Amino acid sequence: MTTTSSITSSSIDDERNPRQDIANSNSTSLVNSSQEPSQPIVSARSKMPASSKYRHVAAVHSKARTSCLSHDSDVSPSFLGFRNLMVLVLVVMNLRLVIENFMKYGVLICLRCHDYRRQDLILGAILYALVPCHLFLAYVIELAAAQHAKEVIGRTKRKDPDCQDHNEAQANKIFQSTWRNIAWAHGVNASLCLLVTTVTVYKYIHHPLIGTICEVHAIIVWLKNSSYAFTNRDLRHALLNPSSVTSLPEIYSQCPYPRNVTLRNLSYFWWAPTLVYQPVYPRSDNIRWIFVAKRLAEGAGLSMFIWVASAQYAAPVLRNSLDKIATLDFASIIERLMKLSTISLVIWLAGFFALFQSILNALAEVMQFSDREFYTEWWNSPSVGVYWRTWNKPVYHFMRRHIYSPLTGRGWSANAASAMVFVFSGFLHELAVGVPTHNILGVAFIGMIVQLPLISVTLPLENMKGRNGKIIGNCIFWVSFCLVGQPLAALLYFFAWQAKYGSVSKSQDYKMQP
Repeated sequence: MTTTSSITSSSIDDERNPRQDIANSNSTSLVNSSQEPSQPIVSARSKMPASSKYRHVAAVHSKARTSCLSHDSDVSPSFLGFRNLMVLVLVVMNLRLVIENFMKYGVLICLRCHDYRRQDLILGAILYALVPCHLFLAYVIELAAAQHAKEVIGRTKRKDPDCQDHNEAQANKIFQSTWRNIAWAHGVNASLCLLVTTVTVYKYIHHPLIGTICEVHAIIVWLKNSSYAFTNRDLRHALLNPSSVTSLPEIYSQCPYPRNVTLRNLSYFWWAPTLVYQPVYPRSDNIRWIFVAKRLAEGAGLSMFIWVASAQYAAPVLRNSLDKIATLDFASIIERLMKLSTISLVIWLAGFFALFQSILNALAEVMQFSDREFYTEWWNSPSVGVYWRTWNKPVYHFMRRHIYSPLTGRGWSANAASAMVFVFSGFLHELAVGVPTHNILGVAFIGMIVQLPLISVTLPLENMKGRNGKIIGNCIFWVSFCLVGQPLAALLYFFAWQAKYGSVSKSQDYKMQP
C-alpha cells in the first residue's frame, strides 16, 4: 500500500511539474556553462515565451482563400518554375535528337560539297553592281522633275504674281500632266532592275542561296525606288501648292524639297535599314564601334548555326520525305512535317534574330539611324493580323504607307485594302522563293492569301475581353506558323527542286534512314 502511494505520488509530481524539470535542466546548463566562460551557451528555448510552446491550437484556417491556379484568385501566380522546366525539357529532347542524328548520319558538314559555280558568283556580283546604276537613274529622273517644278513656279509667278489661287490651279494642272511621264520613267527604271535580276537568277544562277540573295536584294531596291518616287511626288505637289505645306511632317522642314534631291541623300536611303523614303531621318550623334562589332559577331555566329542546322538536321529530314511525298503517304507526310517543324522553327528564329536584331542594328549604328524599332513583341500576338503588323516593321511600314493608306484614301474598304496588300506581298514572296529554286509553284503566293481567312478567324479572339481569347488566338498563330506554314512550304519546294535538278550538294556516301 505504501509502495503504491509512493508510486502514485511520484507520477503526480512528474505530471504536475514539467516546467520545474525544464527549469532545473536549464539551470544545470547554466551552471555547466559558468565553468567555461570563454564559450557561453544559452539555450534558445529558455528565451522563448511559454505560450509559443503550445502550437496545437493555432488557427490555420482563419480566412477565405482560393487556390492560386483558380480563376477566383486575386493574384496571378508566377510560372517561372514551369518555364525553367520547359526549357530543360526542350534542351534534353533536342540534345537527344542531336545524338541520334550523329549516330545515324555522322558529320554531314562539308565545305567543298556545295556546287558554287563560278558563273553563279560572277553573275551575282554583276547584278549587285547594277543596282547603283538604277539608283543613279532614279536620281536623274527626280532631278529633272524637280527642275521642271521650279520652272513651273517661276513661270506662273511671272504671268500673274497677284493671283495665287489661279497660279496654284495652273501649277497643279501641269503637275498632273507631267507626273504621268515621271511615274512612267520611275516605273520602267525600278521594274527593269527587278526584271533583269529575276530572269538572270531563274535562267543562269543555279545555286539557290546565291539566287536568293540576288533576288531579295533586287526586291528591296525595287521597293526603295518606289518609295523614293512616291514620296518625292507628294513633296513636289506640296511645292507647287504651298497651301498644303502644313500637312507635311515637321521633320521634313530640315531638308525641304528639292534640296533633298541629291546623290548623297539617295545613297543614304539605299543603305539605311528602312524601305520608306524620307528626306530626313532621326540620327544618332556618334557610332559605337564596339556595339557594331558585337552585333556583327552575333550575326556571323547565328549564320554559322543556321548553316550547320540546315545541313546536319534539316536536309536529312527533307531527303527522307521525298518518297513519302511521291507516294502521297499522308500519315508519313504529317509525321515528317511535325519532325521538320522543330528544326525549321529553330532556324527561322535564329535567322530572325540574326537579321532584325544583329545585322539591322549594326547597319543602323553605322548609318547613325536612330529609329530602330524593326520589330515588336510578335511572339505574344493574340491574332495572325497582329503578327503581320509587328514581326517585320520595315515591310509593314512600306505596305501601310504606299499601298494600304492610299487605297483607303481613295474609298477602298479596310478589308479590300488589306486583301490587296497580301496579294502584293504574296507576289513578292513567290519571287523571293520560287525564282531562286527555279520552281514557280505558287505555294508562297497561296500561303500569303491563306493568311486573310486566318486573320478573320483570330480577329474576334483578339477583341474578346479577358485573356482566354488572346491565348487561343496566340495558339492558333503558333500552330499555323510552326506546322502548316514554313515546314509544308519547305517540303514542297525541296521536292520540286529534287525532282527537277537533284541535290544541290554533291553526292555523299551515307544512307538515309527514316
